[in-house]
Amino acid sequence: MAILFLLIFGLAIFLIASMWKVFEKAGQPGWACIIPIYNFIVLLKIVGKPTWWVLLFFIPVVNYVFIIWTYNMLSKSFGKDEGFTIGIIFLGVVFLPILGFGDAKYVGPYGDAAAFAAAQQPDFDFDAPQPA
Repeated sequence: MAILFLLIFGLAIFLIASMWKVFEKAGQPGWACIIPIYNFIVLLKIVGKPTWWVLLFFIPVVNYVFIIWTYNMLSKSFGKDEGFTIGIIFLGVVFLPILGFGDAKYVGPYGDAAAFAAAQQPDFDFDAPQPA
């Protein structure tokens, strides 16, 4: 029984570290992933949706739809597709570490079209030679 507890505890620590890295890649404080309810607020900020969506996460049946939708926007905010979303939903223990520790880059809040488009624009390099 103690071995099972240690395995589950180790897996929980690994998943917390994975989400910590996902939050940090998105420019948010990593510690926010361990604070109940606040982690939902920060996750919604990462994907570009309003804070009041947190209330939808507590409505039975509706919560499944919005959590899946949020995971889809999370994967798209990191440049991944719907297949990656399916992976997060069914094999989160594998796909969240890929998102956190892998080479995925945060490309902007997919749920906010204007902010996502602005994040896609390359930064202007003032030091680069300019055409005449």
